[in-house]
Amino acid sequence: MIKRGLELYANREEHHVLTWTVPAIILTLVFLILGDLLSYIGFAIPGLRLAMPEKSWQETAYQLVFSFGLAALICFAWVRFFERRSLACIGFSAGGTRLYLRGLGLGFAFITAVVGVIYLLGGYEIEGTGILRQFSVAAVLPLLILFIGFMVQGATEEIFMRGWLFQLLTSRYGVTIGIVGNMIVFSAIHGLNIKPSPELAIGLFNIVLVAILLSYYALKEGTLWGVCAWHSAWNWLLGVGFGLEVSGQSLNVVPLFVDLKNASNMPYWLHGGAFGPEASVVTSVILLIGIFYFGSRKSHGKVFSVPGELAVDIKS
Repeated sequence: MIKRGLELYANREEHHVLTWTVPAIILTLVFLILGDLLSYIGFAIPGLRLAMPEKSWQETAYQLVFSFGLAALICFAWVRFFERRSLACIGFSAGGTRLYLRGLGLGFAFITAVVGVIYLLGGYEIEGTGILRQFSVAAVLPLLILFIGFMVQGATEEIFMRGWLFQLLTSRYGVTIGIVGNMIVFSAIHGLNIKPSPELAIGLFNIVLVAILLSYYALKEGTLWGVCAWHSAWNWLLGVGFGLEVSGQSLNVVPLFVDLKNASNMPYWLHGGAFGPEASVVTSVILLIGIFYFGSRKSHGKVFSVPGELAVDIKS
């Protein structure tokens, strides 16, 4: 069994400082909001707003890169200079390329399974073809830029949730509290994406499942590389590959593969309604399968102890 007082990603040294629990939760929200506010400074640059019309893909890409990227840099600075810890302590150990690529593959596979099953059950209709039918560099470029944006956005949410917060809570209270804590905060930051509705309720339930799945993924792998990639791949392929809503947010871009829309004669709990497929019961089933998979697989990582204690293998 995993006990309290153990570190998830790297050894804890004598000089390390762990942020207190309540301030850490508050700072997570503050840092994310601060990154968003700082990103708006860029709009003061002459001509930048004209180059990025409101709700355009350019504005979306800018916000994904700079709003989330600045928040991640603030978190990195806090860990390095206040807590006096390296980034390895929040999951960024060496040799992450292979793990990142595997995470991309798993993320693409999960969301493709979700969309594919919903389509086969009649939940989607084809609204238009993707750009692959009429390929051009000009059409693909926005999708590649958005991929970079989602790399930053997905990684940033994982840095805060499964990197920093999960590790802090687990160090003090054990893995169960660590998972529950990051799960609650992760759900809270997605709770205002659409108005209260039945699909929002299912969507938040599924976001809870995503938090549990990614917590197990990070726990068993012993790094953050894979979950960062999984999260980015899921969001990008959902919005850019299939033209569907990502947690209630839509992208103003021609999809890569096919432009899907909700079938009007099918219930919201199948296609997810305004929240997108993340509010589908199909997603619930696939995420539960993923939780079982990651929860039962053998660990490839270590749980590191407090100073003076040996690292032990993850047993559960």
